[in-house]
This record gives sequence, C-alpha cells and structure tokens, in this order.
Amino acid sequence: MQNIFNIQTESDFQKKCLENFRYQYENVEVYRKFVDFLNINPDEIQSVEKIPFLPIEMFKNHLVLDRSSPAENYFQSSGTTQMTRSKHYIADLGLYEQSIYESFVQFIGKPEDYIFLGLLPNYSENPHSSLIYMVDFLMKKSGKPENGYFLYNHAELFDLLEKLSAENKKVILFGVSFALLDYLDFCSDQSIHHLNTQKLTVIETGGMKGRKEEMTKDELLRILQKGFGTEKIYSEYSMTELLSQAYSLGENIYESPNWMRILIRNTEDPFSYVKEGRTGAINIIDLANIHSCSFIATQDLGKVENGKFQVLGRIDHSDIRGCSLLVS
Repeated sequence: MQNIFNIQTESDFQKKCLENFRYQYENVEVYRKFVDFLNINPDEIQSVEKIPFLPIEMFKNHLVLDRSSPAENYFQSSGTTQMTRSKHYIADLGLYEQSIYESFVQFIGKPEDYIFLGLLPNYSENPHSSLIYMVDFLMKKSGKPENGYFLYNHAELFDLLEKLSAENKKVILFGVSFALLDYLDFCSDQSIHHLNTQKLTVIETGGMKGRKEEMTKDELLRILQKGFGTEKIYSEYSMTELLSQAYSLGENIYESPNWMRILIRNTEDPFSYVKEGRTGAINIIDLANIHSCSFIATQDLGKVENGKFQVLGRIDHSDIRGCSLLVS
C-alpha cells in the first residue's frame, strides 16, 4: 500500500481513499455490515464523495478493527462511569506516532526544538487517552528535562514559565480549555505579562462542557490571548477515534495534513454535502486509520472554505466531547 505520508496530489489522495475503503470493507466487520446495511455495492464506489462514512457512535458499542491486525493497545474517550465511552483499538502505535510527528512538524515545528508543558493529567493517570499519549510522545521526542505536567500545580508552572522565559527557551504549553482558564485565574495579569511571549506557544485542545460557563471558541481564544499576552492561541483538533490531528494557528481556522480531509455533510441528509462555506456536520477522512475506519461521520458542526475548516459546535443532543472530562 502507498505510504500515506507521501501523499502530495489530489490524485494520490483519491487513490488512497478508495484503496482504504476497499481494504476496510473486506477486513473491518462492522464497517462491512454498515455498508451492506445501506445496500451499497462497494464495486460501484469510484469517488471519495460516494464512500459511506461510519457514524462515530459505532466506536461505543462495536469493535472497529481490522480482523488481520491484532490490537497493540486501545484509546478510550474520557467520561464518567455512567457514560458509554468510545474505544479505538490500535493495531499499529508506530503509525500513530508517525502521524503525530509529521503533523506537528508541518504546522508547528520540530518537537526536538521545544520544551513541552501540559495543563493535563499525566500519562500514568490516563494511559488510554489519545491526547495524553500524543503529548507524552512529543515530550519523549523533545527529550528536555523541563518537560512535565502541571494540571494540579499552578504555582510550579508559573515559576517554571518565568524561568524559561528569562532563559529565552522555546516552550509549548498544551492544555484543555478549562485548565488554561483555571491557570489564568491563578495568575495576575501584571505578573504573567512579564513572560517572553515570543517564545511561548499555547495550544488549547478543547474541553469546556460542564466545567465552566459555556462560551464560543472565539470568546475563549480572546480570553486566552489576553491572559497569556500572546499574539495568537493555537488549537489542536482530534479525537479518540482518529490517529491524525489538525491544527489552528489562530482564529479558530484549522488545517489538516495531506492524509486527512474534512467534508461537510448536510444535517438533514447524511449522504449529501453542503456547498463550500455553508455550515453542516463534519465528516472526517483519516487515512492513518487504516486498521479501523478511515471514514467517520462526527457529531461536530463546521464549515470548509479554501481547504481550511472551522469547528462551530456540536449537533443538538449529541454527547459532550471527552476532553473536559479528563479529570472527572
């Protein structure tokens, strides 16, 4: 099979999508049953737009896994014991790690050049969180002794940021939204603005529902931007059911790597797509999901313009995203 990380052209992408579709129809039982239930003949699928997208809820109650590839591990969505949580079984952690690395290099820079700090639980507390696995992997690639998690220790994080700022070190601060806001509550505006914000990159990963008063993503970014004194707040978009990440370098406008694509479906007709610039439900193609399902219909709302996309919220009555429940 063609290496997904070498995709350069639209033709390459289309070819790989159809290849993944046929492979997964043959090897992922729940996906094959879904396609058959829709009475779709896989041999008649000749374009990406005709590929059926598996509802993301299927990861909650079904095994979505290539029958020829045993699982090395699994990622599980965050939540309470009363919630039905998604499980994504991973047949190749090396593929996930390469996807993490290639995306980060493309949009942010080489992880070896940064110190990584997390307003997140540490890996030992959440070994089955895909987000924590990602940040932990980036910390390992970085190899810096200052790397660490500070979800429960704002004072220590404040002192370390002051020290690294004085030393002119490049720092990435990853955090779920409510934890970044909690940290700003701890800090005084006057003190935090002493930081060298040219060397500090803040990346929020979502996660507000049920933790703080609801606000729009634009409002959140403005508060974080003012609080940290940075020119922009970056964002990362992914989920338990994906092995790839999209990044926003500010303004809530995301870009995805060449092996990932966002399509916007009509909320009234899940088998049709809206025009560019119109709001609808997000379908995700993630070609790194070769051993599960590369075609996922999410419950997020968004729109696509000029190859970039925005995330605008959730479809009514859908479950909340797990990031905000990481520390429940």
